[in-house]
Amino acid sequence: MLRDEFTISQLAIPAVSFLISFLAYTSQYFFLHFESAPLLKDEAWKINIFASCIWICYFRACFVNPGRLPSGSKSSGLDQAEKDSATGRHRWCRRCEACKPPRAHHCKTCKRCIPKMDHHCPWTSNCVSHFTFPHFIRFLFYAVVGMGYLETLLWERGSIVWKSRDLPSYLGPSVGQLIHLFLLFVVNSMTVFALFILLVRSLWSLVFNTTTIESWEIERHETLVRRARVLGGYLEGPGGKKIPIRKQEFPYDIGIWSNIKNGMGGSANIISWFWPLAATPDRMTGWEFEINDFEDPGVSWPPPDPDRIPLPAVSLAAEDGSELLKTYSSAREEVEAFRRRQAEDLARTRPFSEIQRRKRFHERYKQEDRRDSDDERGPRPIYGDQSDGGEESWRNAEGERLQDFGVDEEAEFYDEDDVPLGVLLKQRNQGQ
Repeated sequence: MLRDEFTISQLAIPAVSFLISFLAYTSQYFFLHFESAPLLKDEAWKINIFASCIWICYFRACFVNPGRLPSGSKSSGLDQAEKDSATGRHRWCRRCEACKPPRAHHCKTCKRCIPKMDHHCPWTSNCVSHFTFPHFIRFLFYAVVGMGYLETLLWERGSIVWKSRDLPSYLGPSVGQLIHLFLLFVVNSMTVFALFILLVRSLWSLVFNTTTIESWEIERHETLVRRARVLGGYLEGPGGKKIPIRKQEFPYDIGIWSNIKNGMGGSANIISWFWPLAATPDRMTGWEFEINDFEDPGVSWPPPDPDRIPLPAVSLAAEDGSELLKTYSSAREEVEAFRRRQAEDLARTRPFSEIQRRKRFHERYKQEDRRDSDDERGPRPIYGDQSDGGEESWRNAEGERLQDFGVDEEAEFYDEDDVPLGVLLKQRNQGQ
């Protein structure tokens, strides 16, 4: 049974811990026994201080709670849904059964909506979120600086070995020391290079107050804008509904200083940004964010995406008015009408699954061109049952999908216009 529950991801934290120990402590053992240039006292202090900072930040990046949707935020989620209704949009998490707050995404590993989710990091086995991002970026910073310092020490010892390459072997380091030095140098060089790239990318996200997922959304939006520009400013959603698409600015970029301050926990104390034991951001934050007011108050992020609507529009209204908004003479009549609609929903055939995936845009576009002369069929949405071939499998310029960031792709991509009937009724009653 334990074997069935085991996953390879459970080895991530032990593997990283072993890597830190190998570089930080076996390197000191090597330096202490390297007669040509033994380890100096101040070098030992620096290595161990950097190692301590790395351990603290890595521990906190792994084990600090990335956040969860509090029960009180469901009401605020409804308020957000009412604001989005001005643009005809709703965002509903089918997993949490709650309206999705701004910048939150449902993690398929953590099994919940994560505030300001950046990605689920496989090396920390934790989400990089509003609460863990400061610890994560401090870990990257100290890892790059510490291993960069170790790299200079390894280069110094390596240069000594290279200069004495023509001397007899008994005058230089042993074969074991040479192998150890080679392994330290290769592993440290590769690791610091990879972490440096990740640190630069994370600092870019910090400066512009965007997450990895939001960078994906920005590129996705630009793709939709290009499509709509060719098709007259509109794209077709499920049910043949025309949805206007216009260029929309990213709303959370509020200036470099404010972006960095908010990303590092809300503190303006620069020293605390680098302090490994700095406090985790307040748990009351993370569900509402300041915006730059470049757009109209009625719009929200992410921008409208016709392919994120999960099902074809099914008319709940008769020709003379909406059945949902119809008034009834008695509670019994309303219950019977609800049961009738429920029976109709259960009887409705769903040829593929609960989620009907739309084919890729270029496939739909070509197929619609071929059937332009067929007036009987008329325009209608086209769906596919292959998860790797649907529109949700869209990739950005780097070939990444939403699921590559640890997001529950089905719950995240199809999260618009899917608010349950009970929530709609509650909104209607609040409106009255």
